[in-house]
Amino acid sequence: MRSDIDSIPDYKPGKSAEEVKKKYGLKRVVKLASNENPYGTSPKVVEVLKSFDSFSTYPPKDSQELRERIAEYIGFEPEMIALSSGLDGVLETVFKMLIEPGDGVSFAIPTFPYYSILSKIYRARERKIKRDGDFRMSSFSQNSKLTIVCSPNNPTGNVEDYEFVKEVAESVDGYVFIDEAYAEFTEKKLTRLAEYENVMVGRTFSKAFGLANLRLGYCILHPSLRRAFMKVNEPFPVSSLAIKAGIAALEDVGWMERCVRLIVKDREWLYKQLRKISKPARSEANFLYVETDVEAKIIAEELEKRGVIVRELSGFEGASKYAFRVDVGKRKDLLYFISNFKDVLCSQ
Repeated sequence: MRSDIDSIPDYKPGKSAEEVKKKYGLKRVVKLASNENPYGTSPKVVEVLKSFDSFSTYPPKDSQELRERIAEYIGFEPEMIALSSGLDGVLETVFKMLIEPGDGVSFAIPTFPYYSILSKIYRARERKIKRDGDFRMSSFSQNSKLTIVCSPNNPTGNVEDYEFVKEVAESVDGYVFIDEAYAEFTEKKLTRLAEYENVMVGRTFSKAFGLANLRLGYCILHPSLRRAFMKVNEPFPVSSLAIKAGIAALEDVGWMERCVRLIVKDREWLYKQLRKISKPARSEANFLYVETDVEAKIIAEELEKRGVIVRELSGFEGASKYAFRVDVGKRKDLLYFISNFKDVLCSQ
């Protein structure tokens, strides 16, 4: 066993509805903790999956057809697209490709904890940047091997300024990875910065497209970087099932866009409701960062007892202990959350 294994933290996902039902003996549980699409995936995807029967054969190492469909969707050439097992798989492959022990990895906190976990796994030197009052990156390290920019940022929901990130790309001595897992929920995208040879942009089918369980992600990067990426990518990073689902999802982008419109509309509604009783932050993602005068662990536990799961942020370094993250779910589930949230605040 490697000597530093105990210092590598576990990644802790949001609790499942089944777990909370069993713990508290509940019949109804609303899960608003994992930034999932509450409307599911396209019916076309479901039909494709129903007809799939090639479970005994290995998938291809790559899929030209899926890369071509993604290229059409985002406006880059297929030679700049690399597939992997979710955005988590994309990130780990980037670390395998770039990071040697002692290399610097920069990111602003609070943000997605997996950046720090991967830095520890690959024995990098973490350089944690502070955010300003609007949760934007306030500075950057010029000589880090890898700078990670999450936009919209998880868990705060804000986007980074395009000109600032462009300056980062033009100024750093190393590489920039832009995590755009939630790009479909904002018009303020950074995707075109992938034109820079030292910039990689990660996207996923898990969020807006509703394919979280199939683990399908992709990276937009310079063709020379793509060749290196594929050398260290897993032998079979994406299942045939996921490839077919991704193609079907891109054949029905209208479904995803309708879901996004509903979520964005309800995001504004939820923000206005929460402003009456707490301190939510403006968001460009499918969730809101919320602060109260009560510790978030207490809020989350009391909500679970009432059948609502939100994400308390103790695993997100730099987040306030009074903050939690809540998904923009279906309106009926949001009404259930608001009612119980008010009840919890009144009881404290």
